[in-house]
Amino acid sequence: MKTRNIAFLGSACLVGLVSAFASNVAGAADAHDATAIGPLADWPRLHSPIARDAALETRVAEILAGMSLPQKIGQMTQAEIKSISPEQVREFHIGSVLNGGGSWPGKNKHARVGDWLALADAYYDASMTTGMPVPIPVIWGTDAVHGHSNVFGATIFPHNIGLGATRDPDLVAAIGTSTARAVRATGIDWVFAPAVPVVQNARWGRTYESFAEDAALVREYAAAETRGLQGRLSDDAGVVATAKHFLGDGGTQNGKDQGLTVTSLATLINVHGQGYFGAIEAGAQTVMISYNSWKDVDSGVDHGKMHGNRELVTGALKDKMGFDGFIVSDWNAIGQLPGCTNASCAKAINAGIDMMMVPDDWKAFIENTIRRSNRVRSRCRASTTQSPASCASSCGPGCSTAASRPPTATPGAWMPCRIARSRGVLSASRWCCSRTIAACCR
Repeated sequence: MKTRNIAFLGSACLVGLVSAFASNVAGAADAHDATAIGPLADWPRLHSPIARDAALETRVAEILAGMSLPQKIGQMTQAEIKSISPEQVREFHIGSVLNGGGSWPGKNKHARVGDWLALADAYYDASMTTGMPVPIPVIWGTDAVHGHSNVFGATIFPHNIGLGATRDPDLVAAIGTSTARAVRATGIDWVFAPAVPVVQNARWGRTYESFAEDAALVREYAAAETRGLQGRLSDDAGVVATAKHFLGDGGTQNGKDQGLTVTSLATLINVHGQGYFGAIEAGAQTVMISYNSWKDVDSGVDHGKMHGNRELVTGALKDKMGFDGFIVSDWNAIGQLPGCTNASCAKAINAGIDMMMVPDDWKAFIENTIRRSNRVRSRCRASTTQSPASCASSCGPGCSTAASRPPTATPGAWMPCRIARSRGVLSASRWCCSRTIAACCR
């Protein structure tokens, strides 16, 4: 089994892509404490036990600076093992692979642990020989929500609904630890667990994924499972955990799967958000976005699918709660957004999602995203004269700390970016002339 530093995988390989593509406005106003007594009026500021490492963040920035556009987009891409070979991982600089339900090495349902390990090592070896200035190891994700259930002969544990009924968070943590060891034995580093919905309607077909309808219990068990799965993230015993599915999947109308959650912002925060508070404060390094939509019952505003909801993905999760891990989409979920397909979705990227789960359409996603990015660059260059000096003259001084696009700028000439302040804290938006963005956004 290849030795892999999980802490580095979870932070440097993927989290760094946020600053390269998401163009998020960071630096929220002081938020409420997650431990505050009584209902929360706004999203709380969370505190992960895995502190930001300034030296690591600097190293991530250096790695990104040396990457080409195709390499960055490849790192944002997650492909299904049935649809991608190790050689293609090498060729397209793929950041992640996954196995969905009913997917096994060689399409063999009875594949042995050694078969899983051999395929994991093949993907790893390929990712380390891509020709990139600094090789970035691929990370393999799997659904191991109640045991390593895709592997023949693995121990399967009760679903969350049964574990919640035990009222025993220590048991939940122990099951997480056992699951993590089984997953690591197959060479896989990342699990799509814990599931933390707070189910509100028993007609929902995935009610079994919920620990309880009591948000406080979901928060407690989410934290316990996260601690069990991840351990110390410094040895071969733990895996990277994923809190899912953000947000409100357990509260849809009539319990319809992937449906519309009609509720208030206060209920999103105080009920459906609780599992994320627990998981993130236990150190969860990734969050998966939900298929459902949200309509604010107070304002009447339909915010649409979560995968395109920048207000919640970036504004709430990243900025207010301070989550600095990475965010992954669900299986082909980007294709449900208006104007998007399974192979192309700028809206999901702009919402703040860092990795796209595009199981079978991964190659088309890469091609479309590269083409779209180059087209945007060309339009920006065409909107100003071609020399850097003229561009700066057209835009203004070249940089601005305005909260919105400078009104005097030539349309398309300015681009937003996130910049790092001291101690690795991301600042408010800075706008840069497109011809000077590389220097301005550092």
